[in-house]
Amino acid sequence: MKAASASGPMFAGSIPEVYEKYLVPLIFEPYAKDLAQRVSATKPKQVLETAAGSGVVPRALAPLLATDARYVVTDLNQPMLDRAAPRQPKDARIVWQQADALKLPFEDHTFDVVCCQFGAMFFPDRVAGYREARRVLKPGGRLLFNVWDRIEDNDFSKLVTEAAAEIFPKDPPLFLKRTPHGYHDKKQIEADVRAAGFASVEIETLAKEGHAPSPRHPSIGFAQGCPLRMEIEARDASKLDAVTDLGTEMIARKYGRGAITGKIQAIVVEARS
Repeated sequence: MKAASASGPMFAGSIPEVYEKYLVPLIFEPYAKDLAQRVSATKPKQVLETAAGSGVVPRALAPLLATDARYVVTDLNQPMLDRAAPRQPKDARIVWQQADALKLPFEDHTFDVVCCQFGAMFFPDRVAGYREARRVLKPGGRLLFNVWDRIEDNDFSKLVTEAAAEIFPKDPPLFLKRTPHGYHDKKQIEADVRAAGFASVEIETLAKEGHAPSPRHPSIGFAQGCPLRMEIEARDASKLDAVTDLGTEMIARKYGRGAITGKIQAIVVEARS
């Protein structure tokens, strides 16, 4: 899941604010730091990020890049870039540009690295997205991206999804399981990346911990700070608080009622042509 990604669901109303406050520090920042370290380790001079959403990776990556590097940060949705840019310290190396990851407006063989944090799950044609990344990469360049692993390996999203299913047993809202956690088959991921023309593909499962000051924080984040909220409200908007309350209780039963730490897990992919 991410705030917005190439051809992904749009976030509206109060969802972006809730997402930033509750979900970014809980689940996105740990993996942004990891992706930033992987990208910077290649010592790139030209970096492209696709489906950048609200800019959590640029905040982690920019300080690690060389002073003469160029970092192009893109997203399909200009409002997300407008939201991300002011959160970034002024940096002449960074270019903010609207772009579709499936139809990039860049010349062939331009970048040393293309990176994407939790965006590929939303691509309507993943092979096309990877093929575009390969096209704009220099020979020997790297594609680095991550996707969420199964919902069963991500406790907070799993418990909130179960809470929503209890509130709506006849028609459970399954956005989290279906989309953010729906692209976790490593064999399929590798097949898609190779179908785009990459000859070398390395895939790693990476477990981390998400920290929150209370069990209510992750419940608010997932129930009210992502498109799960729209699925809940489409069924019965008056029950949004009920899902949030039950999610809080289910998380508290497992982790306690004070500050909590829970398992989160993603899949990290590095590909070279």
